[in-house]
Amino acid sequence: MRVLITGAGGFIGSHLVDDQLTRGNQVTAVDLNVDQLEHQASNSNLTIIETDFSDHVFLDNELDGHDICYHLASAHLETGVGEEYFWQINVDHTLEFVKRCHNAGIARFVHCSTVGVFGDIQNPPADEGSECHPDVAYERSKLAGETAVRDYAEKNDYQVVVIRPAWVYGPRCSRTEKLFRTIKKGRFFYVGDGQTLRHPIYISDMVAGFELGSKYVGEPGEIFIMAGPEPVSLNQLATGIADTLDVKHPSLRFPKALVWVGVMGLEILAKITGMKAPFTRRSLKFYTGNTAFSIHKAQSQLDFQPRIVLQDGLKKTANWLINEGRL
Repeated sequence: MRVLITGAGGFIGSHLVDDQLTRGNQVTAVDLNVDQLEHQASNSNLTIIETDFSDHVFLDNELDGHDICYHLASAHLETGVGEEYFWQINVDHTLEFVKRCHNAGIARFVHCSTVGVFGDIQNPPADEGSECHPDVAYERSKLAGETAVRDYAEKNDYQVVVIRPAWVYGPRCSRTEKLFRTIKKGRFFYVGDGQTLRHPIYISDMVAGFELGSKYVGEPGEIFIMAGPEPVSLNQLATGIADTLDVKHPSLRFPKALVWVGVMGLEILAKITGMKAPFTRRSLKFYTGNTAFSIHKAQSQLDFQPRIVLQDGLKKTANWLINEGRL
């Protein structure tokens, strides 16, 4: 199989490249930053293209002959940019790209969305039929992007699958690393009571889910949520990391209202000064938003079975961070 992966230099993308190469596939990896693929640079089955997925002039010549495209590239963690920036990349450029892949003869297109499209989940667990109420620019643009891709797939009978990953963690994830460091240094704090839910999925389970999604044969534009074996409270997650690192459990807590006011002040200051806000309304969601999901649909229709329980995933992550001298 010849596989095209956009966003291949990111955390999930780089692991997906590793996984596809392990399966014996020929992989074309596309991203603006490919530093995380250096360990695979000598692999004869890997072609690395350092460019934007919207680059017609350079990339269109490379699309022919691929069997599958995994589209992970998106505007994601950028700060100090307007909503139109997210919309342009996650909606306009993405719709244009799926059309280009279709015209190039790529038979299957796996579109990576996010569970962030649900916004604040009032009655978890959410499933694929739950209403979406995104309330930040990234989430709104990802919902609009997956809708545009699905509409195109349905109208043109193009075999597209939409994957909504939950909170993915593991080696090479900068946000996971930051969380481990913060807890190790005793600087982690809760916003509220720490009982809000997170639904972690270890990276190896996530890339296995992408592979299963690529084999789905059914209605074009089908959506699948992929998450780990079970959701946990933020308190369980933080104490689990602390136990893995053999450090003191986090105990510092701040009222949500107080933190919200502080975050708004930081965002205003960042807009005035042009500097990056260290904490935003979007990052606050990690501490305050309930995110728990049913994965029944992926289990029943794709035979998706996440295998890594949280305790084992945290140990694997900590061992990698320590071995790499990053913790």
